[in-house]
Amino acid sequence: MRSSAVISGALAVLLLVLVAVGWTPLISFDRSVAEALHRDAVAEPGLTQVHRFLSDWVWDPWTMRALAAATVVLLWWGRERRLALWVTVTSLAAVGLQQGLKTLVGRDRPEWTDPVDSARFAAFPSGHAMTAMVTCGLLLWVLALRWRGEWRGWGALTGLAVVSVLGVGWTRVYLGVHWPSDVVGGWLLGWFCVAVAVLTYRWSERRFPRTGPADAAGRENRSGETE
Repeated sequence: MRSSAVISGALAVLLLVLVAVGWTPLISFDRSVAEALHRDAVAEPGLTQVHRFLSDWVWDPWTMRALAAATVVLLWWGRERRLALWVTVTSLAAVGLQQGLKTLVGRDRPEWTDPVDSARFAAFPSGHAMTAMVTCGLLLWVLALRWRGEWRGWGALTGLAVVSVLGVGWTRVYLGVHWPSDVVGGWLLGWFCVAVAVLTYRWSERRFPRTGPADAAGRENRSGETE
């Protein structure tokens, strides 16, 4: 997990720099992909409406945050206070990082004479993509800590999370409100946040061990983990 955090963080920084300086190959790639998908979106209004529904309601950041909030409530109710705190802090930190980078980079969104959707504020990184990655990553981590070996639906849920993360990124580019590199940046930064959360949580468990039935069960589930 440590290497995952380093790699995702390094790639995110590299991409941020390339976007900030306007690296020509990246900008050309972004524009060519965005233009091709925009033509399809204009030509297929029915399919575009499906994309808008998925982007604005199913995979919307507020939907994801509500899911994270529900997870926190369940963890707190189940006396997993430390884990609930980690999910809360990571989710809030991700929002702060996302908004800070949007302000810092100030990248313009794609502009079209015939737009099929609209969005406000700066483009990089994609808030939808980053929030989906953070929320889905945290949920899978929480489930893996507690119930992975006991729940047969683990594979299906993992597949749903992957589809959600990839799907929301696709819809944002298809709807013409983000460049492809905005989405990739959101994914990388989201994964970095999750990796840091896992690492710091494991450190806290070693540094400040807890006692109690719930904690003992949690330690048993994590006994085989490695970094």
